[in-house]
Amino acid sequence: MASVFEYAPAPESRAVVDIAPSYGLFIDGEFAEAADGKVFKTVSPSSEEVLSEVARAGSEDVDRAVKAARRAFEKWSALPGRERAKYLFRIARIIQERSRELAVLETLDNGKPIRETRDADLPLVAAHFFYYAGWADKLEHAGLGPNPRPLGVAGQVIPWNFPLLMLAWKIAPALAAGNTVVLKPAETTPLSALFFADICRQAGLPRGVVNILPGYGDAGAALVEHPGIDKVAFTGSTAVGKAIARQVAGTDKKVTLELGGKGANIVFDDAPLDQAVEGIIGGIFFNQGQVCCAGSRLLVQESIQDELLDSLKRRLSTLRLGDPLDKNTDIGAINSEEQLARITSLVEQGEAEGAERWSPACALPSSGYWFAPTLFTNVTQAHTIARDEIFGPVLSVLTFRTPDEAVAKANNSQYGLSAGIWTEKGSRILAVANRLRAGVVWANTFNKFDPTSPFGGYKESGYGREGGRHGLEAYLAPTSPEGAR
Repeated sequence: MASVFEYAPAPESRAVVDIAPSYGLFIDGEFAEAADGKVFKTVSPSSEEVLSEVARAGSEDVDRAVKAARRAFEKWSALPGRERAKYLFRIARIIQERSRELAVLETLDNGKPIRETRDADLPLVAAHFFYYAGWADKLEHAGLGPNPRPLGVAGQVIPWNFPLLMLAWKIAPALAAGNTVVLKPAETTPLSALFFADICRQAGLPRGVVNILPGYGDAGAALVEHPGIDKVAFTGSTAVGKAIARQVAGTDKKVTLELGGKGANIVFDDAPLDQAVEGIIGGIFFNQGQVCCAGSRLLVQESIQDELLDSLKRRLSTLRLGDPLDKNTDIGAINSEEQLARITSLVEQGEAEGAERWSPACALPSSGYWFAPTLFTNVTQAHTIARDEIFGPVLSVLTFRTPDEAVAKANNSQYGLSAGIWTEKGSRILAVANRLRAGVVWANTFNKFDPTSPFGGYKESGYGREGGRHGLEAYLAPTSPEGAR
C-alpha cells in the first residue's frame, strides 16, 4: 500500500520451524495413521504452498481417541491439583521456549502477520496455561462448592482464525479441572495443534490426557455425538453451533458455544480521535478481520463523521499488505480460498445494495488469498453488510446523533459478542456499557484479552464463558456441602 515511509523487507526466518512432510493423528500419546488411511493437505494461504500432508480423522478414530481419554481420566482426575499444575506449568514454559518456532508455524499455516502471532497469540497462549495452572489446586475456591468434580472427557472443536490460542482457551481449563481432552483442530490449520501434541509429550503429560484429531466437519460431528463425551466446547460459526445444540439436546452433555459476532464500535463526539482511529484499525483489521469479536460495525456520532473518516482513510493508506513473515506487514492473507470467496460475495452484495465502497490503493500478491482493507459508507441497518458476519477486513460505517440511538443501533443485531465505546466521559462509558447487549465491552480500546477475564456472548453469539474463573465452571460439576455430586 502507499506509504510516506519506505520499509526494507524484514523477513522472519522459516528455518526456525521444521515441518515434516506428513503427520498422523495423536491418540493415546502416539502419532498414528487414520483408520481408513485418509489424508489431506494443509496449504499456506499466502503462497498456496502445500506445507504438509495430514491424517484425516474419521468416526473410528474418534472412538479410539475417546476411549483413550476415558482410560486416562481415572488416573488424571485422581491426581492432586498441585500435581496437575506441574504439567500445566511445564507446558506453559515449553510454549515460551518454542514461541518463535510456533509463531512462524502459525503464520505459515494461518496467513496472519508474524507480528500478531509473535506479539499477541503466543504470549496469550502461554499466559492461559500459566493462569489455569494456578487454579488447579484451588478449585474449591471457584465458587462451585467445596469439592467440585471434573466432568470426564471433553470433546473440543476449534476454528482456524486463532488455532493455538483457541486450543489454549479450551485445553488449559479442562486439564486444570481434571478432565481429559479430545480436540479437533480446523482442517485448514492443523499444524500448531500437532506441534502442541509434541509439547505434551515433551512435558511428560500422561498418555491419553490430550488427543488431537485433525479432520473435517464429519470428524467434529462424530466427536460431538459420541456417547463417551461428557462436555462439548465449540468455537466457530453460528450455523454449526446451532447444529451442535440440536445434536446434544436431550443428553446430559455440558456445552459451551462461542459463535459469530457483529461487534459495534461506538465513537462519540468527545472521543480522542487519533486514539479511536488506531482502535478502529485494530478492531477490524487485526487478523484480516477474521475475528469473531471484530468491531465490524463502526457507529460514529454524526457531527464528527467527516473528520473521523478522513483520518481513518489516511491511516488505512499507510497499512502494509504482503508477506505475513515480514515483520513490517500489517495485513496478511485470508485463511482459505473458501473464506475469500465468502468475503468477496458479501462485499459485492454491499455494493449492489447501494453502500459506497472504499479501499486504499493496494497491490495484491499474485499468489495466495488476499483482500484489500475495505470500508463502506452510506450504510443503513437494512444492508446485508451491516447485519451478516463477513469475517474479513471489511468495515461498515453507520452514524448516530444521540446515545440512545447509538445503543439502539448497536443492539439491533442477532449477535451479542462484543462492543467498544470511545469517549472521554467515564459516566458515559458506564451508562452506555450497561445498556449494551454484548458479552464483552471495551472502553477506549478494542480486542484486548487477558486469561483472567471471561469471554463469551449473548443471543446467536452463543452461551457459556471461557477465560477467568468462569472458564472453569464449564469443566466442573458442583458439589453439595456434604460432597455429594
